[in-house]
Amino acid sequence: MDTCINLLSLIGSLALFLYGMKIMSEGLEKFAGDRLRNILSSMTRNRVMGVFTGILVTALIQSSSATTVMVVSFVNAGLMTLAQSIGVIMGANIGTTVTAWIISAIGFKVNIAAFALPLLAIGIPLIFSSKSKRKSVGEFIFGFSFLFMGLSYLQVNAEALKIGDIVANLLAGWAGSGGFLTILLFVFVGAFTTMIVQASAATMAVTLMLFDMNIPGFGFELAAALAMGQNIGTTITAFLASLTANTQARRAALAHMFFNVFGVVIILVMFHPFCDAVTWFVTNVMHAGDNDLFRLSAFHSAFNIFNTLTLIWFVKQIEAFVCYILPQKEQDEEYRLCYISGGLLSTAELSILEAQKEINVFSERCQRMFGFVRNLLNVEKNEEFVSLYSRIEKYEVITDRMEVEIANYLNQVSEGRLSSDSKSKIQNMLRQVDELESIGDCCFNLGRTLSRKRQYSQEDFTEEQKGHIQNMIGLVEEALNEMVAVVANSEQQKNIPTKAYNLEHEINNFRSQLKNQNIQDVNNHLYSYQIGVFYTDFICECEKLADYILNVIQATCGRQ
Repeated sequence: MDTCINLLSLIGSLALFLYGMKIMSEGLEKFAGDRLRNILSSMTRNRVMGVFTGILVTALIQSSSATTVMVVSFVNAGLMTLAQSIGVIMGANIGTTVTAWIISAIGFKVNIAAFALPLLAIGIPLIFSSKSKRKSVGEFIFGFSFLFMGLSYLQVNAEALKIGDIVANLLAGWAGSGGFLTILLFVFVGAFTTMIVQASAATMAVTLMLFDMNIPGFGFELAAALAMGQNIGTTITAFLASLTANTQARRAALAHMFFNVFGVVIILVMFHPFCDAVTWFVTNVMHAGDNDLFRLSAFHSAFNIFNTLTLIWFVKQIEAFVCYILPQKEQDEEYRLCYISGGLLSTAELSILEAQKEINVFSERCQRMFGFVRNLLNVEKNEEFVSLYSRIEKYEVITDRMEVEIANYLNQVSEGRLSSDSKSKIQNMLRQVDELESIGDCCFNLGRTLSRKRQYSQEDFTEEQKGHIQNMIGLVEEALNEMVAVVANSEQQKNIPTKAYNLEHEINNFRSQLKNQNIQDVNNHLYSYQIGVFYTDFICECEKLADYILNVIQATCGRQ
């Protein structure tokens, strides 16, 4: 019974460690969401800056998995090129070693759990604060406390279960020889364990704990082999995140996997000399030869730094390799969302940004759809007309689906804790997609009006009517251009452009003028009543479309 309780306590301790790391990372991401986004998007101009950016961000949020998922998301959203992402991923691998250094310095020699409860007392008022930033700081403090409480309890329960003796017995048969096959086996175990846990910091913490227990047969080289395997296992998180993303995002995840696997292969070739070099460095340079945990942490850092220094000069070649492995599929991109993906929800800030990029595409597709309507007016051959009208019908289905999928995505994002600004953004974005879908409906109605005229009337529009229609189309196209520009620059757009209001008023006045003139022209028998109905239907639908355009611009600028 005691063994069962101790085993559950051990698992619970690991769960507390993982949960602490999760909320500590999320708290920092929420606190520095905008800053992290700006750092990642502006500090990746070249490969060296990309590496330093990856180190900085990962050291801040204490999770290479979070950084790589964020990078994959940026590539998916088109905010970062594949080459830029490779540099950041290299830096993330170095940044994640900070966790091991912290644990080596204070994790086992100092009872950090004793300081955790006072920290929780500091964090509790922040957790219940109404201000989002303070709440995020409180989450970080709670996460930090839980992380080291879990680490402390992990050590206590491991000793209670006599994990050291169990591991020593397992190692006695085949690990004592220190053969190369044993090294490979431990690399595999490290990779497999990290794939299951999906947190290299957690498996690294367990490795440090086991190494600190001085288990017979479990020496520095086997612990180093476990650490190398963890670098392979940690790639699974970004890989899973990329499965539902676009090709470029999958390439970024593959580059991450290639970088880590290639690094392990290179180090395995010179494994024993590399371990000796690390030992020499810790003993003679750091003067910490008596601290085996420092030696393992130094190996972890040296491994990733060596890989980065080796491969940073081959970013273009790595990019070409992953592009060759994952070629861009030739497919109709109109049938799928370009940026947001069902399985990828990281930070709220990033998710909102991805949705906004998708809304940009939505607005451009509405603009393209209206272009089909304009072309439909000038088509004479029946086959061409039917083909173009079918395309308008297809786009109407696409706009309906885009509205639903983007709205569902935003609803998923809104289920998390958000700042008031983020909540307001989501409300405005939901209004944007609703109004854009209405623009799609208007474009379809315009095409249907032309189709009905062609089907039920042998009479064509007069030259004067055609001129007025072309003028109206020109005004609507101008309004659409303004809308697309505003949506594309939504972050900087705080005020509604005067041009948008002027165009909407001009279209309203032109519509009223043409309706009044149409009554007079029908009374004067310049054309039939039926063609006049088709004519006014088209003009009024254009005016309605312009209203929706202004609504989109207002929603983008945060106005009702």
